[in-house]
Amino acid sequence: MSTDFTLDPRLAADTVHAGDLALCSVLLMDDARFPWLILVPRRADVSEITDLGPEDARALMDEMRIATGVMLALAKPDKVNVAALGNAVPQLHVHVIGRFRSDPAWPKPVWGIGAATPYPLHARAQMIERIGALFAAA
Repeated sequence: MSTDFTLDPRLAADTVHAGDLALCSVLLMDDARFPWLILVPRRADVSEITDLGPEDARALMDEMRIATGVMLALAKPDKVNVAALGNAVPQLHVHVIGRFRSDPAWPKPVWGIGAATPYPLHARAQMIERIGALFAAA
C-alpha cells in the first residue's frame, strides 16, 4: 500500500476540512440542509474498509464511534447515519450524517434529494469551530 495520500478531488470540491484525527481527515460536507461529516483515512489506494490493516481498521471504528458522538452533541439529531458507500468516489470515506424526521430527505437517503445548500461563510466557520471543540473534548 502506498503512503502517498491525496484527497479525491470530488471530496475536496464538496467539503471543507474540519480537522484531523489519528487516522482520518475530518471533512464537513458543505450542505447546510444536513449536518454531515466525512471521515477519510489518510491511506493511499484504499477503497474498502477491508483494504485497511487490522490496526487501521480498529482505528477507523474508534474514529467512527467518536464522530457519531460528536454528531449527536453537535446537532442533536433523531438518528445518525454512518455509511461507507464509495459508488461515486472510490476513495474510502465514511459518511456520518445527522438525520431529522423533519429533514427534506427523511426517511430516504440524503443522496439525490434536491440541490446542496452551501453554508454561509460565517455559519461554516462556526460549524468548523464547534466540530473542532467537540472532537477535542471527545
